[in-house]
Amino acid sequence: MAKEYLEKLTKLFEQVDPEIIDDSNYEIKHFFSGAAVYAEGKICISLSPVGFAIKLPEVLRIELLKENGANPLRYFAKSPVKKEYVVLPKSMVDDKKLLSQLIKKSFEYVNSLKE
Repeated sequence: MAKEYLEKLTKLFEQVDPEIIDDSNYEIKHFFSGAAVYAEGKICISLSPVGFAIKLPEVLRIELLKENGANPLRYFAKSPVKKEYVVLPKSMVDDKKLLSQLIKKSFEYVNSLKE
């Protein structure tokens, strides 16, 4: 099943604005039951049965969570919320311009975090 998510995430990144990610050091790998994007070795995006989740700064997360269909990331019903992530609705993932901008913000955010 993880292979399916790895292929979908790879294909999705092929559709992202190349100017946004060309200079970025990122890698797409298997991640539990899905796939994940690592920027500079730090995880920032996952695609799993839960959906497309992206790590973003707090102000942007709050803004996105006000949108219809965006949700906090929770891998299992009773598991804790992954506070720095937002699960995007399909409409946002399908909007390649918006998605490219969010990926850029995510890369910048994870690269600004201390080890």
